[in-house]
Amino acid sequence: MKIYIAADHTGLEIKDAIRQFLVNDNYDVEDCGAEKYNPDDDYPDFIGLAAENVSKNPGSFGIVIGGSGQGEQMAANKYPGIRCALFYTPAVPIDSIDINGTKSSDPYEIVKLARIHNNANMLSFGSRFLKKEEAEEATKAFIQTEFSGEARHQRRIDKITAIENSK
Repeated sequence: MKIYIAADHTGLEIKDAIRQFLVNDNYDVEDCGAEKYNPDDDYPDFIGLAAENVSKNPGSFGIVIGGSGQGEQMAANKYPGIRCALFYTPAVPIDSIDINGTKSSDPYEIVKLARIHNNANMLSFGSRFLKKEEAEEATKAFIQTEFSGEARHQRRIDKITAIENSK
């Protein structure tokens, strides 16, 4: 599995940690920048490269990091076939039933649901809202969770794709 990773200056430290974490787990990782701290860099340059690569390589994933993760997610979602989810910080769902039908206590359930329900292929982090270890755990949950393939979820993804293709 190929994983493209990118960040602006704000997410550089977490990007480098996640890249090393993935390499240590024997994933094929391509770093799309930034390579060094530059407070004047622009996240669309790096996030766009990662999103373009994921778009052109079905079955690959992307991890993008910025200060809030918001702009990074928005930039990534402009590319064909990209479904980028945003994750801030671990949180236990309130009165929620998890994917196994039991009361949820999984603080990374939202990341897993992005894969299970939406077949997300990219994940965006807000580096100002989580610790390096939380980003690593969320990344692991994201790439190890499979899309359910359920008809209702595929139908919804197909509708998103139809909107995208109508432009």
